[in-house]
Amino acid sequence: MSDEKQAEPAEATPHVQTHCGFCAIIGAPNAGKSTLVNQLTGSKISIVSHKVQTTRARIRAIAMEGSTQIVLVDTPGIFKPRRMLDKAMVANAWGGAGDADAVVLLVDGRPGVTDESKEIMAQLKATGTKAMLVINKIDLMARDKLLETAQAFNAEFDFEQTFMVSALNGSGTDDLRKAMAAKMPPGPWLYPEDQVADLQLRFMAAEMTREKIYERLHEELPYASTVETEGWEERKDGSVKIDQVIYVERDSQKAIVLGKGGAQVKLIGQLARAEMEKEFGRKVHLFLFVKVRENWTEDKERLRMMGLDI
Repeated sequence: MSDEKQAEPAEATPHVQTHCGFCAIIGAPNAGKSTLVNQLTGSKISIVSHKVQTTRARIRAIAMEGSTQIVLVDTPGIFKPRRMLDKAMVANAWGGAGDADAVVLLVDGRPGVTDESKEIMAQLKATGTKAMLVINKIDLMARDKLLETAQAFNAEFDFEQTFMVSALNGSGTDDLRKAMAAKMPPGPWLYPEDQVADLQLRFMAAEMTREKIYERLHEELPYASTVETEGWEERKDGSVKIDQVIYVERDSQKAIVLGKGGAQVKLIGQLARAEMEKEFGRKVHLFLFVKVRENWTEDKERLRMMGLDI
């Protein structure tokens, strides 16, 4: 036995093997992907809205399960694309699945197997992608329908495992996180243990404002707006001054966002600022500007700046 080995203290803590990998969460719009990511991480990472197609770029969030770090890739909903923005969003969704160590197909269990979910399963089959099935919104379903729904999905595709969860209240998500962790390969963590996302704060702030726009104007302004954080000034008192621009495609949409006498944009700013202060744990001075940028949804450079691969 070497001297080095003999000198090792008897009470030394055994080395713990860490694991780390990527798990992509795919599904049709409004299946609850962002809500699930927020539930698994315990933090608000993704924009959550009752409007579909709110997640535009792939968002990485970090969930911990023991000595395993799971990098969750919250992808845009998979749907039939029309605009360049739509095509970029769908491409990013499938790109997230192709790069992952594990794939989760999240479905809203209430309507059962839909045409949208059939198309996604067909694509999984065509690419030879293995996946776990997660049936969401079980809190809104009758118990006798759960098994029937699970059997219908598994008849369409040979899923590795099936889970039934409520992303909203967390039911079943602990077991799902453990199953995700079991699929992560050995290796060092990619992020510090207390980090919940690799998003820049500027992007997170823009997403929070965009969420408030959806909440306030979901009928009048479906998907014609985007938000960019153009200024971020750290102040000596620990607060931060944030300048953001809300871009729309037409003057008529600008008028909707501004509201009578600027009342609407003022309220959006108040709601977004409160959200930022809660998430960032500091005082925020938020200034919003509304500008028209025609056809930004077809602007390749603009979509790249939003984190979408073209």
